[in-house]
Amino acid sequence: MNSVNQGSAGKGVAVNGSAVNGSLLNGAATPVYLDHAATTPMLPVAIEAMTAVFATVGNASSLHGSGRAARRRVEEARESIAACLGARPSEVIFTSGGTESDNLAVKGIYWARRAADPRRTRIFASCVEHHAVLDAVEWLERHEGASVTWLPVDAQGRVAPDTLRAALALHADDAALVTIMWANNEVGTIMPIVELAAIAREFGVPMHSDAIQAAAQLPIDFAASGLSAASIAAHKFGGPQGVGALLLGRQVPCVPLLHGGGHERDVRSGTPDTAAVAGMAAALRATVDELDVRPAHLRALREHLSAGVRATAPDAVLNGASGDDRLPGNAHFTFPGCEGDSLLMLLDAAGIECSTGSACTAGVARPSHVLIAMGVDPAAARGSLRFSLGHTTTRSDIDALIAALPQVVERAKAAGLAGAGSRSTAALSELSSEGIR
Repeated sequence: MNSVNQGSAGKGVAVNGSAVNGSLLNGAATPVYLDHAATTPMLPVAIEAMTAVFATVGNASSLHGSGRAARRRVEEARESIAACLGARPSEVIFTSGGTESDNLAVKGIYWARRAADPRRTRIFASCVEHHAVLDAVEWLERHEGASVTWLPVDAQGRVAPDTLRAALALHADDAALVTIMWANNEVGTIMPIVELAAIAREFGVPMHSDAIQAAAQLPIDFAASGLSAASIAAHKFGGPQGVGALLLGRQVPCVPLLHGGGHERDVRSGTPDTAAVAGMAAALRATVDELDVRPAHLRALREHLSAGVRATAPDAVLNGASGDDRLPGNAHFTFPGCEGDSLLMLLDAAGIECSTGSACTAGVARPSHVLIAMGVDPAAARGSLRFSLGHTTTRSDIDALIAALPQVVERAKAAGLAGAGSRSTAALSELSSEGIR
């Protein structure tokens, strides 16, 4: 066993079947999980809430006793979620998750605005949106006659209020919708949502925000934000996958994507998943109840991580905003001379799970559109990693990463960026299987 270092809890960090933060690799390992922005482990209260429903039967649309009991559970979940997010219960539209919520808002509001006034065909969207928004906007541009104004961001990934104001002033007559995310899923930058929404209101244009990352770590007050719509997903804050919600103002017109039984204000037909919405409500309540302590805890862990990365890889560059303008649990770095996929696979071999800043399509690595919009060099952008922390993250997890990182970066630099665009998954697996010595 060739140990790399010892974590703060005295647990060995090694590879090739050795312990990493107390776990075994290439076996029944418990990895160091630093990918909470992708999905976070379910909270016990969510599991308990769902388990209680699994033992019951009833369609929430049925009129008999079992149906009424299911309806009561759904409405109690709706009321709880609304209270947590500063919304009215009738503004909570249950969906299958963040992607559906984003699509429903972007397409549904666009269609409704265009139907009311055929001139309203322009969408204003930031250049750093999640693909659930970005691809929906581009689909409307290709198939539904939408014109798109892509709002640029600064070097931290932020849309300036003056940028939105100038764009709306230029296209006041054909404005249909503004969509700007609350906090970026890659680099963690928090947008000035209240200011941006106020500007959209000045021009009488509804504004949607993808709040999927924000809801896990920031207080959300839908009413105070001035937004017309906001998307959330349960699995980002400790609820189950496959369920989310669109917060939709009562006076905001929205054409449904799905037609059927007229559920959810006739905006989203389909029998609600009673167990899932119960788990979602329980997880959100637990998350909101800890907002007075958890963000500070995550911020302290993030600063420890950032300091460790800079100490072990001095040329690493932190991307995104700093301090309170960044999600507490997000740390996104570019490692010059490295390929993100190489870094990812080497860390994975060391029992540490995170994510890259590049989207891989058909085996071809492409730089993150978020980093490119922020002005990062495309070659450098390919060498980025996102470490995202959550409710299970400990200081020893961070210490394990810091201990493993020097050799990971050294090996990734040796591999370099040559041919990275065509590097196969098999080649990356071979690289990582050699381990860190």
